[in-house]
Amino acid sequence: MLCAGPACAAAPLRTDDANPTDAQKWEVDLFSSGTIVQGGGSGVLPGLEVDYGVIDGVQLHLSQPLGYARSSGKRLGFGSGDTELGLKIRLLKAEESAWWPSLAFAPLIEVPTGNRSLGLSSGHAQVFLPLWLSKEFGDLTLAAGGGRWTNPGIGNKDWWYAGVAALYRLTPDLALGGEMFHQTAPVVGGKDAPGFNLGAVLKLTETMNLTASAGRGLQNASRTNALSYYTGLQFNF
Repeated sequence: MLCAGPACAAAPLRTDDANPTDAQKWEVDLFSSGTIVQGGGSGVLPGLEVDYGVIDGVQLHLSQPLGYARSSGKRLGFGSGDTELGLKIRLLKAEESAWWPSLAFAPLIEVPTGNRSLGLSSGHAQVFLPLWLSKEFGDLTLAAGGGRWTNPGIGNKDWWYAGVAALYRLTPDLALGGEMFHQTAPVVGGKDAPGFNLGAVLKLTETMNLTASAGRGLQNASRTNALSYYTGLQFNF
């Protein structure tokens, strides 16, 4: 949920908004992210995310990470992560004078191109089918939504993600925000993983933002999310 100035919210938060990239415009993110758990951790270093506004209200999405993983007693390993392809279609556009929010459908597919031996891919295609809502109130942007991930494979099961986020523009160049989220267990016998993130967006130039966030789980954190982070540079042109 980022734009040329830090007025909206998504990366560096996980909860997306309902506003596609403007028509004929590009949004490119160079980023790193990761999660530390008991006995190891994994993440992206670096990652490339590209969004393009095809027409008003329709956005194409591509994300390609280089992943890393470390487990107890093993060396840090690097390899390709799954390729993410997506589409965001705005179904309803909020009007400044009206009460209703913007609404978007934003399906994603994770193509299993990642390194399975490092745990950077399940080896199966995964699909996410979310709905996102967002509404701006002056300098405050609120967003909420979520959906279901398909997660095929032995021992795996489909899981749900839901989140609520807020971002407030403190100055023309700085916005601060946070989110609460909940995700159900992706494996048989696993536990749910609610958590939170706090983030910031700093406008460096008219076309570039610095983004960062950090958070952790609220339950079962040592196994699911003892500490997570995101940092990136976002370019808009």
